[in-house]
Amino acid sequence: MQRICVIGGSRYFGKLLVERLLAGGHHVTVINRGTTRPPVGVEHLVADRDDEAALVAALGPRTFDAVVDQVCYTPVQAAIAARAFADRTRRYVMTSTIEVYDPATAALPTVPAGTQVRETHVDPRAWQVAMDLPWHDEGYLAAHYAEGKRQAEAVLTRARGFAFTAVRSAHVLGGGSQEFTGRLAHYTERVARGEAIAVHADALPTVFIHHEELADLLLWAATATAFTGPVNACSDGLLDVRDLTAIVAAWTGREPVHETVAAGEAASPFSYDRHYAMSNSRAKQLGFAFSRTTDWLPRAVAEALAASTAPTA
Repeated sequence: MQRICVIGGSRYFGKLLVERLLAGGHHVTVINRGTTRPPVGVEHLVADRDDEAALVAALGPRTFDAVVDQVCYTPVQAAIAARAFADRTRRYVMTSTIEVYDPATAALPTVPAGTQVRETHVDPRAWQVAMDLPWHDEGYLAAHYAEGKRQAEAVLTRARGFAFTAVRSAHVLGGGSQEFTGRLAHYTERVARGEAIAVHADALPTVFIHHEELADLLLWAATATAFTGPVNACSDGLLDVRDLTAIVAAWTGREPVHETVAAGEAASPFSYDRHYAMSNSRAKQLGFAFSRTTDWLPRAVAEALAASTAPTA
């Protein structure tokens, strides 16, 4: 049994992670603002992670084998966590994102189409941190999500008192209505209704991960390994937006309607005019086995359709 603290963990793969930690016999502590209670058997600490004094007070004398931070979005939040958990945990796991590689959000080296980027493409040890940016402004944060994650990784990488890893997640799908972003539902509902889907003329591929697989990887990263540094989390196989709509079409019985937009213009989720698909080779070398996206995506599409009121043929 290990003592695991989860910051956030109230919905989707974070909630599933908490359930799997509990089922695995671990002592689980969840920290959130109190709006959502964790499952029975989980210790619940109510605190605003942005309030350092309140966070430290809620933690009291507790120590942990690992912390899994599901809701760290800025370097300011990372700095508070680094101080609050210094010498309080052996291991700190932050859920990060594929968006750290997006060349539209930072001056990153060009990646040839078809090349899956490795973790070294964005090195948090060398990434510049700017604490004085308006990270507390919701509009600014939404517009600078990728940069907030990069800088949060940088702060925690340089922190002392615990080993750190950032799990850079691919686009997460599956679970029907649990998938709160609605990105897969965007496709299932539009295809089912015969509505146009905005895509780039030369849409480039990306990578995905099932929410259950991401929960499994976070469980593994927190309890079964000792590696440090970033690790990419994505199922095997590249898909572009037309591959995705073809799978949706097979389940809806309707052909997708694609509406082409110019490069640089807004398109549907997962239609990209720039390439930054990730490689999962490091996680594999460390011992994690991934599924193939095409093995689970049809089921995820079926779940999205079951949760929708859109008609099918």
